[in-house]
This record gives sequence, C-alpha cells and structure tokens, in this order.
Amino acid sequence: MDKMLPQPSAIILEEQTDLTISEVCQACAVRVETIVELVDEGVLSPIGREPHRWRFTGTHLRRATVAIRLQRDLGVNLAGAALALQLLDELEALQARLQAMGRN
Repeated sequence: MDKMLPQPSAIILEEQTDLTISEVCQACAVRVETIVELVDEGVLSPIGREPHRWRFTGTHLRRATVAIRLQRDLGVNLAGAALALQLLDELEALQARLQAMGRN
C-alpha cells in the first residue's frame, strides 16, 4: 500500500485583502512599531484610522518586506527605503506602459 503524503497548503498573501497589523508583523518578523513607522513614512497606507483597526493587503505586505530588507540588508534608512519603493513603483508603471505600447 502506498502511503498518502500530506498535501501542502499555502496562502498567497498578495491576494489577501484583510490582514491585521499583527499578521503583517508576524509575516515580516518585526515589531508593531516598525510597521507604524512604515505607515508614518508613507510606505504603507492601510485602511483604518488607528493601528489596532488598520487593515492591510498582500501588496502592503510585499512593500513592507522590501522596505524592511532594504533597512536590514543594506542599511538604508526609512526615508531612503520609502524613496526606493517609490522609484520601484515608477519603474514598474513605466514597464507596464512600454508593454502596453508594444502590444498596440
């Protein structure tokens, strides 16, 4: 008899639309203060007015992860990480425009 192996399961976080600050902190392995700083700097724009009511998307999680890695791995300060993310967003938008122009 063949043994049945457990089926792997995964959650695609970029498709999540209602992550709490605790879930984002857990996924990024950081403290709440770090996420609050990212919001204060404009890196993240969650839904809700107060940190305990904030809701994040998977896109927010991806941005937080990039900002945190820039800080940890490269020693970039928070303002520098925010600028780098803004430039990455602009680059992505330009690439999308170029692809759209190439298809027409």
